[in-house]
Amino acid sequence: MAHEFLSDDWIEAAKGIYAKYAPQMTVTPPVIKMNLVVTETPDGNEIRTYTDTSSGAMTMDKGELSDADVTLTLPYDVAKKQMVDQDQAAAMQAFMSGKVKVQGDMMKLMGMQGAAQDPMTAKINEEIKEMTA
Repeated sequence: MAHEFLSDDWIEAAKGIYAKYAPQMTVTPPVIKMNLVVTETPDGNEIRTYTDTSSGAMTMDKGELSDADVTLTLPYDVAKKQMVDQDQAAAMQAFMSGKVKVQGDMMKLMGMQGAAQDPMTAKINEEIKEMTA
């Protein structure tokens, strides 16, 4: 079943996919607490989500962390290209053109880019792409 990107159903489905593969993951994600503010959504409202890896596992949900290391603000289409399509070039181009705004610890954010990917990440990304409308 396809879910609209960043809808409540999409977030719950994405968390379920991650939970399915988490026990098989061998690479610990870099420690980061990150808020994501998505603008220019189809309904015109901002969507606020967060990712927290400080426990050694990834937690993602709607809302925001009061003690986030970094906050990214970006348009819906760029967020979808990066998170669903894994199009890092589009994300970098959006950053260079000022569409992506970063507040906080840029070094932690950059550390995520260079972090080793777990082999399960590709499976997670593939299933997330398949279930996204």
